[in-house]
Amino acid sequence: MLNTQFIEATNLGDAWFQTLFRILEEGRVFKIDRGSYAGQKRLEFDWVTIRVQYPKKLPLLPQIEAHYGIPNPVSDDYLDEYLPYLMTGELKPGESYTYGQRLCQEPMDPLWVKAYKEEVFRGIFIQDEEAWENDKIVQNLQYSNPCGSLIFQNFLNQIELLIWTYKKNKGYRNNQMVLQVAQPTDMLLQDPPCLRQIDTRIQDGMLHFFPYFRSWDLWGGFPANLAGIELLKQYIATEIGVENGEIIATSKGLHIYDYSFDLAKCLRMRDDMKLEGE
Repeated sequence: MLNTQFIEATNLGDAWFQTLFRILEEGRVFKIDRGSYAGQKRLEFDWVTIRVQYPKKLPLLPQIEAHYGIPNPVSDDYLDEYLPYLMTGELKPGESYTYGQRLCQEPMDPLWVKAYKEEVFRGIFIQDEEAWENDKIVQNLQYSNPCGSLIFQNFLNQIELLIWTYKKNKGYRNNQMVLQVAQPTDMLLQDPPCLRQIDTRIQDGMLHFFPYFRSWDLWGGFPANLAGIELLKQYIATEIGVENGEIIATSKGLHIYDYSFDLAKCLRMRDDMKLEGE
């Protein structure tokens, strides 16, 4: 049977420490069959939900006390580099995607754009025609294809669409505003996105985020990802004009790699601990 875990935390640092200690108790060791670290071992939850009630509380990144002699999992200046990765459409050479590209500059199907312009689907499948006419949401951009030719194409900015929809008061109590990273073709990628979606809800005047990760490195990825997602949430909440709320994150693949086992045990002060399956 699946071993499902729920963790209630105050801030992001508390969430990291609690989750790290819990995985030592409840995780299971598996050998990685395929992916970036094939052949190595990882300690993994079957399923975990982490509720962070006050994710805006500083510091956003976990701080390990100096006497342990272990560096913080994420350096304090890392977020300055991470935010453009999350909040812009920049795609560097050699990158098949970034979270920011999927969220802010996702290519739109030309057939859908053509059908919209020719009013084939209007009133049937298309809602909020105003959004299609908003050049911050549906952007017409020029780029070079792999052959070097200049191409004009339409791109969707999901973040701007989400802000616009909530701000235009289309109804806070709707279940459609999901920032989507995943695509069916990701199954063909050697390293598909770990973050699949960030669901959202405005309740009691606060914006809450519900990210889901298919696979998630607890040691370094978890704190960096959640801190960046929190800053994104703060930005969106300010733009909409609501308060900043909670983060409830879920994953069926939250783990630490074998090179982190001893570090985690040291922090837990359980150096002699035997992990399940180790």
